[in-house]
Amino acid sequence: MAATTTDDVKKTVDDTVDKIIDNDLWVALGTNAIKIVAIMLITYIALKLGRSAIRNIFRVRSKAPLKFSERREATLLKLLENVLTYVVYFISLMTILSTLGIDIKGLIAGAGIVGLAIGFGAQNLVRDIITGFFIIFEDQFSVGDYVRIGSAEGTVEEIGLRTTKIKSWTGELHIFPNGNITEVTNYSIHNSIAVVDVSIAYEENIEEAEKVIQDLLITLPQKYEDLVNPPELLGVQTLGASDVVIRIVAETVPMRHWYIARMIRKDVKIVLDNNGIEIPFPRMVMYSRNEDFHADPHHDKKRLGQEEG
Repeated sequence: MAATTTDDVKKTVDDTVDKIIDNDLWVALGTNAIKIVAIMLITYIALKLGRSAIRNIFRVRSKAPLKFSERREATLLKLLENVLTYVVYFISLMTILSTLGIDIKGLIAGAGIVGLAIGFGAQNLVRDIITGFFIIFEDQFSVGDYVRIGSAEGTVEEIGLRTTKIKSWTGELHIFPNGNITEVTNYSIHNSIAVVDVSIAYEENIEEAEKVIQDLLITLPQKYEDLVNPPELLGVQTLGASDVVIRIVAETVPMRHWYIARMIRKDVKIVLDNNGIEIPFPRMVMYSRNEDFHADPHHDKKRLGQEEG
């Protein structure tokens, strides 16, 4: 029994040694190693050439008459580079597995079945990714834009294939799954309009007030770079209970209308004060209906005595 066991061990060792010193084995290993190195080298070159081609396409595209915004170009460039990387790496991995003698057809078929099962179980995830892709591709909004989504309003901090992050001006960070974004208001695409209403007292000369304001508005584009055109004086907007409201509108670069409106109010207030034109404000006047009646300290006592009598 012991002799049989010894013979089996010896035979196993001899077979192992024969395999190790087999020239065909080492030739096959060397060949496969060279193929794998070549595949990795080709993968590196393909990525370099592909990324360079994508950048050159966008560089040529930027010189065309119809241009994308810089933020959209940067987003699409990064997205295409990531897609290229995933595709090249997948092809490279499949080629290496095939070189090692692994049946990739079975792996691809199995991966397809698993992917189908995951797709049925993660429909919301798939919807988020598809919606995120179209948000980026259609340039619905970009990083840095000021948007309103639902009840949230703020600056877009990040756009991913699955979620979008918006930071409000008070610091809150809102995270939306892309599939839940059904309506977006983007304030950063077109120029903004600043609307300023100025109240003038009824006692003042409206024509003179309009002339003073118009002379001021002409000089404002030199003072504020955010103005696209000189502000326009539309005229009398409403007749209030104690004032005449004059409306001013100004076209500004996107999202600078709030700042320009504040500056116009300040400048209009200063120029009206300098020209003696009054802006109405609430007043409270206190007076005595009968000063002599209240001046007699004995009057109240006489009135009380008569009432008691």
